[in-house]
Amino acid sequence: MNRELLMLVDAISREKSVDREVVFGAVEAALASASKKLHGGEVDMRVSVDRESGDYETFRRWHVVPDEAGLQLPDSEILLFEAQEQIPDIEVDDYIEEPVESVSIGRIGAQAAKQVILQKIRDAEREQLLNDFLSRGDKIFVGTVKRLDKGDVIVESGRVEGRLRRNEMIPKENLRSGDRVRAYILEVDPTLRGPQIILSRSAPPFMIELFAQEVPEIEQGLLEIKSCARDPGSRAKIAVVSHDKRVDPIGTCVGVRGSRVTAVTNELAGERVDIVLWSEDPAQFVIGALAPANVQSIVVDEERHAMDVVVDEENLAIAIGRGGQNVRLASELTGWRINIMTAEESASKQQVETEHIRKLFVDKLDVDEEVAEILIAEGFTSLEEVAYVPMQEMLEIESFDEDTVNELRNRAKDALLTMEIAREERVDEVSQDLRDLEGLSPDLIAKLADGGIHTRDDLADLAVDELTEMTGVDEARAKALIMKAREHWFTA
Repeated sequence: MNRELLMLVDAISREKSVDREVVFGAVEAALASASKKLHGGEVDMRVSVDRESGDYETFRRWHVVPDEAGLQLPDSEILLFEAQEQIPDIEVDDYIEEPVESVSIGRIGAQAAKQVILQKIRDAEREQLLNDFLSRGDKIFVGTVKRLDKGDVIVESGRVEGRLRRNEMIPKENLRSGDRVRAYILEVDPTLRGPQIILSRSAPPFMIELFAQEVPEIEQGLLEIKSCARDPGSRAKIAVVSHDKRVDPIGTCVGVRGSRVTAVTNELAGERVDIVLWSEDPAQFVIGALAPANVQSIVVDEERHAMDVVVDEENLAIAIGRGGQNVRLASELTGWRINIMTAEESASKQQVETEHIRKLFVDKLDVDEEVAEILIAEGFTSLEEVAYVPMQEMLEIESFDEDTVNELRNRAKDALLTMEIAREERVDEVSQDLRDLEGLSPDLIAKLADGGIHTRDDLADLAVDELTEMTGVDEARAKALIMKAREHWFTA
């Protein structure tokens, strides 16, 4: 029987072109499974087959777990202190083994053994095919639609399959069996039972890779696509930069008579692409991203990572785009929150902000409006600036002498200290469950406290735009924080 076992292993190994070790592993798994059924319960069995003689031994084993964890599976676990009574130097996650009588292969049943072995071999073949495919380093999966599966599309490339989920397809795209498809390899999940390669035709990296295939200068390192934002099947924006002054980044991506960008557009069901020149200057980058709208002026708010962009009435609709598409894509492309407004709206907002600063100076510095106006005219917008801007800069203000400057600086420092004490008191009112919420920094907690948010439920009740306005975080992070705060609603 043992010789027959070795002959069986060799035969299957040659027939399936699988390493003998894989077949031996399958045989050991089949024997261990049979032994487990024989003993019953949740026992853990291990079988070791001698690769030379075909003899095999069977062991029952117990997993060593920490004493404080307790036994979750009494049939296959042992506490550390009990294990150390048998083997003094044993550690957690080691195993204690005890030899038991082996089950003969004949008792397993030829069909059952064959099924286990062949399944192991199929898994090994599948893993090998996947590894061979991934070793090529391809980012785009090219294949043929094999079948539809609950709305998803299964795409086959050689003997490797990928799954294109419904939400990763381009809207209104109708793929049928036999269609040739290209898609971006979004992730690889070896734990999935079906196709382990997850594909996407709607992800921004797919467009970047398509341009890389159409534009040789990208592969050569002369051009780089810095970012991409898409409304799949409708419109997209990419930001490009040239690393060679002789290469025009936009013209190179467009191609002769638009050939290159047209090839990408045709692959993406007519998705229109705006090619934007990337700039290190965020304001200049945003202006380019909002094309074809013409921008009159722009105000950058570093703290809130936002920009107020002023356009005239004629460009307002163009800047916003149908359904807000243009400004939304520009915001995703640049990473800045963009507020489009007319000159009148900008002037009104600026007046409100100026009035707020004036009131702050009058109240906190205990000065009249004339002094507050002088500070505003000189560009001061906060108490921190009054308190800590270099002395020499404030002495250059014609209306102020040295005594006035020193008094203003001292009053600003006192006001800031008083405000910080009051702020800490408000933070102290924040509940522990909100303080412990993952993703909240001390600064964010303080901003929430300033906004009257003191509990996890308070945060959970906020709308995304309310949180972004209150704290200055971007929309994605605000949404994540709110969803995190709501988790206990669904798990309670």
